[in-house]
Amino acid sequence: MLKLDRITMDPAVMGGKPCIRGMRVTVGTVIGLLASGKSHDEILALYPYLEATDIRQALAYAAWRVEEQHRVQ
Repeated sequence: MLKLDRITMDPAVMGGKPCIRGMRVTVGTVIGLLASGKSHDEILALYPYLEATDIRQALAYAAWRVEEQHRVQ
């Protein structure tokens, strides 16, 4: 499995949803922006405290979760 050290889950932050480095930016927000057509550079401009690695790890986490959900069904 990939090293996903930038994805955190803390019940005190965004209700425990997967977030980027403990910030109030969820993996779902990043994936949603990508899905709506935003480029990595546009996302980094919207959230200047994010880094390119954060976006890559959000994608990796989302892909891993989809695979895990598919195996369960």
